[in-house]
Amino acid sequence: MSKKLKKAWYALHTRSRFENVVSEGLTRKSFEVFLPKIKVRSKRKDRKKMIEVPLFPGYLFVKTNLDPREHLEIIRTIGTVRLIGAGDRPVSVPSDSMESLMIMVSGDQEIFTGTLFEQGARIMVTGGPFAGVIGTFIRYKGHGRVLIYIGALGQYAAVEVDEENINALPEM
Repeated sequence: MSKKLKKAWYALHTRSRFENVVSEGLTRKSFEVFLPKIKVRSKRKDRKKMIEVPLFPGYLFVKTNLDPREHLEIIRTIGTVRLIGAGDRPVSVPSDSMESLMIMVSGDQEIFTGTLFEQGARIMVTGGPFAGVIGTFIRYKGHGRVLIYIGALGQYAAVEVDEENINALPEM
């Protein structure tokens, strides 16, 4: 007795900056793909133009029933890393979450994104006068500013930087 597999949305991790390549590859293979994008102001100093970037860098969504052949075709697509899940089992994204995402990106309202940092998280400053500094997240100051702590030689210093100029570092 064969059980009919039901299609669902799954998050797919891609290589860095390969979201469009993977999306096009899966679309050519007749998969239903959703790559949510938002418009942001270019961070290049010589430009003031709006560009489209993935809402979730390094991720897109694919609808599949996870039939072994389909699963293999997805994984073999150039730029694909893995389906997101628990251990070696992919976990589907709730359909109401997918519908909400689709509604959000189809509108013309600005979508705010970012990473929520917890107190004590290791971060690196990626822009501004403190670029390259590695520190510890202390707290949000408001108006897009955060306070970070840098310790050395048993002493510490705290600096205030723009939230958009910091990235989380992996846990060690």
